[in-house]
Amino acid sequence: MPAILRPAVSIPTARHLRRGSSVSARRWRIILTAALIATTLATFLKLSPLPVSIVSVLNPSFPSAFTNSTPESVSSSMASRIPALNRFITEERQNDQKLSALIRPEMITMESKGTNAGDNLPNSINSKAEVSEMFSSEGGLPTSTILEKPRKQVKPYSSSRKVPFWALPPHEAMLYAKREIEHAPIVNDDLEIYAPDFLNLSVFKRSYELMDRILQVYIYPDGSRPIFHTPELQGIYASEGWFMKLMEESQRFVAKDPKKAHLFYLPYSSRQLRDVLYSPGSHNIRPLSIFLRDYVNNISSKYPFWNRTRGSDHFLVACHDWGPYSTTLHVELRKNTIKALCNADSSEGIFVRGRDVSLPETTIKVPKTPLKYVGGGKRVSQRPILAFYAGLMHGRVRPKLEKLWGNDTEGDIRVFRRLPNRVSRNMSYVEHMKSSRFCICPMGYEVNSPRIVEAIYYECVPVIIADNFVLPFEDVLNWNAFSVVVAEEDIAELKSILLAIPLRKYLRMLESLKRVQKHFLWHARPEKYDLFHMILHSIWFSRLNQIQSTQ
Repeated sequence: MPAILRPAVSIPTARHLRRGSSVSARRWRIILTAALIATTLATFLKLSPLPVSIVSVLNPSFPSAFTNSTPESVSSSMASRIPALNRFITEERQNDQKLSALIRPEMITMESKGTNAGDNLPNSINSKAEVSEMFSSEGGLPTSTILEKPRKQVKPYSSSRKVPFWALPPHEAMLYAKREIEHAPIVNDDLEIYAPDFLNLSVFKRSYELMDRILQVYIYPDGSRPIFHTPELQGIYASEGWFMKLMEESQRFVAKDPKKAHLFYLPYSSRQLRDVLYSPGSHNIRPLSIFLRDYVNNISSKYPFWNRTRGSDHFLVACHDWGPYSTTLHVELRKNTIKALCNADSSEGIFVRGRDVSLPETTIKVPKTPLKYVGGGKRVSQRPILAFYAGLMHGRVRPKLEKLWGNDTEGDIRVFRRLPNRVSRNMSYVEHMKSSRFCICPMGYEVNSPRIVEAIYYECVPVIIADNFVLPFEDVLNWNAFSVVVAEEDIAELKSILLAIPLRKYLRMLESLKRVQKHFLWHARPEKYDLFHMILHSIWFSRLNQIQSTQ
């Protein structure tokens, strides 16, 4: 079979033709893209005009590119088209000037304020689209690229980036924290804390997190013992002592450099102040006030920090009943300093609701084990007593309570001056609290009472009778969820008020009471959300509320 002869030169097929045309098209696209980039650079960078052959490709107002022309004809044609080219360049520069005039400096920062650049155009132009249309109608360059992407001005402390808090000045760090709390992410539930016990769980969570990351407290080393740096850890005034102890031991919150501190602590004990300076039976607490006045004057002259804010970033913690009255001789100490007080009476003009902090009054019997004798109550079915109180009958409320309910014939409300021996032999004071649905916590000489925290410990819903008493942590806790507040004028209606609470609601209150207990416990080593951290948070939160937020 004869061999098939093949031609020496291949005949182009349809596939080859398509390939050649596609290569040619790609080449033209590359040429056109390069020409477009060159023209754009020439326009914005004010370079010398491009050759007419390139410009004519990009702008249809020019004649078509010179094809198959001699050098002489090209030169002649270019000379005739130079006026048109100059007009084109002049128009482009005028359009660029118009665009620069429209984009005012304030438009550049619009994105950082959460608005579009086109929202701040002159009154004669209503929208960004009208600007683009205006330039397009005049034959200018498209403006959409510039207007849609204005230059950003990033906020200095944006929440979208990690901020090195150690590098921020204290005041700016507090401003940042305040803005973050104002825009706290929504939190409806949490595994560590019980949402119904809080007024706003989202705000509390964010504030607590920021406190734990940012807060630094400087403790003044001045002051001699025992009034200063000597915590009292036992008895009904132990709250101030336990806070002092844990604060001074803290490696997390104590600032060694006062220039980096956000708050300043005056570490004295109101209990020790009374024991050292008060003359028994004199009824004169002026020596206590003079002593504190001189102490503040000393630190304000020795350090520059008090005078910067007139004491508004300083705080004290005092649980003795005389704590508020010992601050009266120093105007700035009384009016500006954050006072964490057990005697949180808003009617006397010393404790200021919203600035000062109500300090829980806790009874500590064994300092080495502060949680000893803290135990839960009994089941509801094992609580035969509706309401219980036993204690001294001083002040304006307790005598009235005894008069109205001291001899309750039905035995639903049990009110005693002191538990009689015949009663205490069968059921102790603590057993009475555990066996009662409600525990009455009336004010004595002052509005505060350690029975409120005792009731929380023993899971007995507290009934608080003390007008003008600012409840502890009322800035974050929802006391209506786990307590009952009765006005002094309604003591006669006490039984009907308590009996009107449905069982289902009482069970919810009891559950909230059990969950809130963790916020009123002292630990030898502080734990998250415990009493030490709650007190410190209220002081931090109070300081944040004083600071004026800047947008």
